[in-house]
Amino acid sequence: MRLHRLCVCGILLVQLSTFGGCDTIKARFARQTLPDLGPPLPLTARIEVDPSLSEAKTQYLDGCGRFRPLAIGSTAEDLLIQAAHQTFRTVVMQDGHATDAKPDVIVRLRLLEPRLKIQTDGLYDRAPAELGLDAFAEFFDQAGTPLAERPLQAARKERLQLELTQQRCDYVIDPLVQDTSAVLAAQFMQEARVLFDPAAKAGTASAAQTVASTAQATGSTAPPAGPAASSLTFKATLLDENGNQVLEGGERIRIRIDVVNAGSSAVPATAVQLAGPPALIGQFPATKLSVGPIEPGGSKSLEFVATLPQALSQQQAEFQVSLIPADGQAPPPAQALRAALQAAPLNGDDVDRIPPVSTGFQRRDGYLLAIGLGSYREPHIPARKYAGLDAETVAAYFQTLGGLPPNNVRLLRDWGALRPDIEEAIHDWLPSKVTKDSVVTIYFAGQAIVSPTGETFLIPYDGSLGSTTRLYPLKELDAALGQLKAKQILFIFDGTVIKSGAERAKPPMPKWGGAGNSVLRIIGTTGFGKSLESDDWRHGLLTYTLLRGLRGDADSNRNGEVTLGEATTYLLEKVSPTARSQFKQDQQPQALPAHQALGKNLDIVLTAPQRR
Repeated sequence: MRLHRLCVCGILLVQLSTFGGCDTIKARFARQTLPDLGPPLPLTARIEVDPSLSEAKTQYLDGCGRFRPLAIGSTAEDLLIQAAHQTFRTVVMQDGHATDAKPDVIVRLRLLEPRLKIQTDGLYDRAPAELGLDAFAEFFDQAGTPLAERPLQAARKERLQLELTQQRCDYVIDPLVQDTSAVLAAQFMQEARVLFDPAAKAGTASAAQTVASTAQATGSTAPPAGPAASSLTFKATLLDENGNQVLEGGERIRIRIDVVNAGSSAVPATAVQLAGPPALIGQFPATKLSVGPIEPGGSKSLEFVATLPQALSQQQAEFQVSLIPADGQAPPPAQALRAALQAAPLNGDDVDRIPPVSTGFQRRDGYLLAIGLGSYREPHIPARKYAGLDAETVAAYFQTLGGLPPNNVRLLRDWGALRPDIEEAIHDWLPSKVTKDSVVTIYFAGQAIVSPTGETFLIPYDGSLGSTTRLYPLKELDAALGQLKAKQILFIFDGTVIKSGAERAKPPMPKWGGAGNSVLRIIGTTGFGKSLESDDWRHGLLTYTLLRGLRGDADSNRNGEVTLGEATTYLLEKVSPTARSQFKQDQQPQALPAHQALGKNLDIVLTAPQRR
């Protein structure tokens, strides 16, 4: 055996510096903070690590469909040894070397088969993952007499980001392994203290007395009981969409909070409070979230999610995260998250550079309802990364190039697009404005779901895949549009169409039909599946093509105006070839009814990009 208390840190630092440099060391140790449960117990512990722990590994399927090995044992072993150092005054390891240190207690650690599940369907570059670790800690006295065996269990759920490489195949998975191992290590600390500290729990008095007598023979004395430390710890992490730790306009961000109960009793419901700059905090649907009861050694996670506004000034921003215990305990210190802000990067073709106002073209009888849902209240509903930015940009184009007054445009994004919000805009706002000369555009970027009968529903922010009462039926939209006495109505859908019901059952095709020839529907895809999105363009393919068309690319006769007929033809001709050439996938939009049936309404001018 050899003394492990001091040399393990030096060895670990040398190994880390060899492979990753100072940044790697800083990143790794930043995630290895364990809760402080008080001073170490005055005992010497010998730690015996079974190969089932030290050599633990599993495999997973990466984003490109290849199996990859994942070593778990080294991280779990490091954190359990760190936990032992925080629990016992002296730690020795069994590795064949002799030492004069005699253990008061022997701890054997073994691990069962790790459980790793990664869900990749329709979630782009942040796949939900769950890692479960099941271990056993066996405790013996100096003579090898068994004292106790304690199961240790840890399960963590996180969303994995794809690595920032050209191929973007593998996931950044090490933080999940470290976080899960940290929960396991915190449980070990709790179990050991309850077992060996006479003041920790009355039910373990006999085991504590056995070790106490051994400690007395070696000259050790038990420390006096100190004040109870707060049993809650938490970690706040800021996650931006592209992982560069710079918050850009239009980007979706998540502030993840992981709360751990390192105490010996359950903790009732706890609140997490988020604060920060008003311009950013106002983008979050809620700034205070509740965490349910947490069992001893357990953990829970939650996320604050928001889409940043397109226009951001270049500056530094700071968020503050606070934990508010409900049991009267003193809260742990608040944590600050700092990041740089900058405006959204411009594409090479400037599609995100909002064009100047066409002063020579005004359409005061035109109206736009733009809805963009990049996230949902229920986290298991697949996210559409750029839907919020899509809706915001479409709204800007219809004002600058389309001549719509600001009061004629309604923009609903994410948590502002609840079902009541959508209903109010369609059933109250539009009918109060529209006349027989009005041209109305309804743009929807998000998700739709088709029932087993073929009925199509739009999914609002508060929607549920299991309850049609929280969805918005397309037939209800058709009925409302049919009541509008508008000259022309244009409905654009850019998003994913999901099947409902049994997977093996063949569902009927989505029904997009309806309210007569006054409504032209442009649907981003045919049948089921998702409309494509591009990380380079930061838009859905259909919306990106629409924006290019409205800027002037759809102006086939080069008269400085883009008509309804020109825009529709441009979308139908350009989206499918671009999907094949840029994405190596198929996407075929459709126009219902065939837009040629609109007659003279095809000449309605949507934008006038050349009028200045």
